[in-house]
Amino acid sequence: MFRMDETDFADKQAAYRALDAQAGALLAGESDPVANAANLAALIFHQLPGLNWAGFYFLKEGELVVGPFQGRPACVRIAMGRGVCGSAAAGRKTIVVDDVDDFPGHIPCDAASRSEIVIPLIRSDGVLLGVLDLDSPHRARFDADDASGLECLAGRYVGSLED
Repeated sequence: MFRMDETDFADKQAAYRALDAQAGALLAGESDPVANAANLAALIFHQLPGLNWAGFYFLKEGELVVGPFQGRPACVRIAMGRGVCGSAAAGRKTIVVDDVDDFPGHIPCDAASRSEIVIPLIRSDGVLLGVLDLDSPHRARFDADDASGLECLAGRYVGSLED
């Protein structure tokens, strides 16, 4: 496994294809949601440059509850529709935030975070499982290429549970 640095990441689409292949190998043959989330969070955190948090929140009894992650301690529970994670989950759409200080209702779990991207985890039958959440200490760290690449990784995670 290689670690992407800023140079490798210049071609984000190719970098995400490589990361997707690594994720496929890592999740192959395993369907446990916690094990797969733990390994995928670690892979993303250690492979993508410029992150200070990468992890999962799972939908439980109507709210998001922190799951496996890499980074500083996180908020444990997030209400649907609240903050970036709750908004992405409620709207079932990826949200990219260039500056978290400009997002109404942002929940600051780590004061160092400046930008964030959240991808909903939706099964093929339409059931929302939770979200994949990434934070960066850099403003405007995430763009459309990140959204596309991370949506593929989120889909691979969900697919590993359905196999």
